[in-house]
Amino acid sequence: MKPSSDVIVVGGGPCGSFTAANLAEHGIGVSVFEEHSEIGIPSHCAGHFSISGLKRLGLYPLPKEIIENTFCGAVFHSPNGKKFSIRFSSPLTCAVNRKLFDKHIAKMAEDAGATYSLNSRVDSLIIENNSVRGVFANCAGKSEGFRSKIVVDAEGVSSMLLRQAGLAPPDKHMLVNAVEAEVENAKGLEHDMVEVFLGNKFASGLYAWIIPKGDGRAGVGLGSKSGNPKKLLEWFMFKHSVASRKLNTAKILNMTFHPIPLGGMVPKAYCNGFLAVGDCASLVKPTTGGGVILGLNSAKIAAEICQEALQKKDFSTNILNTYQKRCQKALGFDLGFMLSARKLLNSMSDEKFDDAISFCSKFSLDKALQNMQDTDFQGRSILHTLRNPRMPVAFLYLLLSWLFANA
Repeated sequence: MKPSSDVIVVGGGPCGSFTAANLAEHGIGVSVFEEHSEIGIPSHCAGHFSISGLKRLGLYPLPKEIIENTFCGAVFHSPNGKKFSIRFSSPLTCAVNRKLFDKHIAKMAEDAGATYSLNSRVDSLIIENNSVRGVFANCAGKSEGFRSKIVVDAEGVSSMLLRQAGLAPPDKHMLVNAVEAEVENAKGLEHDMVEVFLGNKFASGLYAWIIPKGDGRAGVGLGSKSGNPKKLLEWFMFKHSVASRKLNTAKILNMTFHPIPLGGMVPKAYCNGFLAVGDCASLVKPTTGGGVILGLNSAKIAAEICQEALQKKDFSTNILNTYQKRCQKALGFDLGFMLSARKLLNSMSDEKFDDAISFCSKFSLDKALQNMQDTDFQGRSILHTLRNPRMPVAFLYLLLSWLFANA
């Protein structure tokens, strides 16, 4: 058995590294285990983040080489080709190079004193007397035990360790299978606008997207509850009536696949000696599938709770249950709002999507939504937009659409 660390973090993605950085800067001994040979590979995300979300976490501005583009708005396409655009006066979101972004967060952690073990796959938890006491990891082909006072699970949506800890994983009924591709030779893109494509034929349960990155490069992807993601993406790129005009000459440079949990935070993300952050705790926006900003918020909260537990030398649920309470206080309202919105969207047919896009254009909801400056905390942002007289009408329309869809 190897010497103990104060905290072991499983996973060197942004949530794991941000947990480690926030702990190490307070002098806490942190060991990060990452199964891959390099931080940031493979990428499991489009890398499209809100600027305000990064600022709140103290991560913006980022180094220039990480930012690939910034966006002032989005264009929403209905299944039959109708569209609705909303544009803001200044950039609201940015596209980042995920490999460089992940390395940047990991360097923050290492500079603060965290240690990283690459090519180190954590296979199981060490559980003694109903408490997590460390991990068994396969390092360079050799399985060894590593002890710690607390284990922070940042392994991603597989949630293997969460299950081993006896905790419920993300809701399997609210998972979508996503595919992400980087392409070149795209054409006709608005450089500062993200494009969103709705349609149950190719993206049931989420949507498809095009994220311009300049010089004909773009991130293209979709999430769907059914069908083969690769075949769906190929159909979207080369046969969709609108997207194909932009992507039929595009060359796919690389492609990755991963599930996205859209069911809101798991009921319990803690037990004795254990906390779960990010995707494995289903801390993902149910409306958009974006998980990095919410995950980073959960990482920061987890680091605070670990610090308090270490100070009190109490690693039981008596202390660690505060993690769930603080996450719910910080994120719960907005997650609940977004989950309700996701269920409404999932109930809508393609015809209803067409009607909704037409409605948004007819009632000039772009003007009302320009007050929605925060894409992460969407519940609070929508409440802020209710000052505009158009918004109550929009909510009535959506309510009636949902009622008739479920009649």
